[in-house]
Amino acid sequence: MRLLLINPNTTQALTERLSKTARQVLPPDVELIATTAETGFPYISSRAEAQIAGAGVLETIARHQSGVDALTIAAFGDPGLLAARELFDLPVTGMTEAAMLSACMLGQRFAFVTFTPNLAPWYDEQVRQAQLTARYAGVFTPDVPLGAIDRIDADLRAPLIAQCGRAVAAGADVVILSGAPLAGMAATLRDEVPAVLLDPVQTAVLQAVTLARLCPKGASAGSFRRPPEKPSTGLSDALRRQIARS
Repeated sequence: MRLLLINPNTTQALTERLSKTARQVLPPDVELIATTAETGFPYISSRAEAQIAGAGVLETIARHQSGVDALTIAAFGDPGLLAARELFDLPVTGMTEAAMLSACMLGQRFAFVTFTPNLAPWYDEQVRQAQLTARYAGVFTPDVPLGAIDRIDADLRAPLIAQCGRAVAAGADVVILSGAPLAGMAATLRDEVPAVLLDPVQTAVLQAVTLARLCPKGASAGSFRRPPEKPSTGLSDALRRQIARS
């Protein structure tokens, strides 16, 4: 099985961090292919940035879909997720949705712990879209700013543990370490947090593998049925052909 991991951020170090974290839980028969966005932002932290990144995700899938069995969008907020499910005949998972759904199977209420308060309103919207508000205990962020990617484990360890404690005190049974820069930290913090701690990229790749093995076909009816073919202007050749069905 071949799984495509798309990092919609432009930071190669994030792709390497996400890939390493994903490979820790993937079965040995799964080949992981990782890509990094060529345009956009070092890391996505707003709705506008996610909207721009989502278009890049669709172009990446169009270029790399041949020979791929499933794919994961490895950025919190899942830029391009619903559009990808509408446009491509592949199982597609996103970190936010996968983490929330997994959390609901491991506890009654979940919370996000992330690296910036700017993401809180956006995360709230993701919960409402998934209709999981009754299972949601909130977003918790440290006051320490995000620094260099290679120093996250040291710089944010204590602040993140403190915020996980706040989330548990607010009623969370499951804490989701949110955002691509925090990939891999759940494993190092589990002994310090009195709740289930989830790594979103691991939940997303495992769900993608499961969906691929269920052998679903692309949607032919309902809200994810393929849109009518249509000409376009200015898109990459691969995405233009996908939309035109040529």
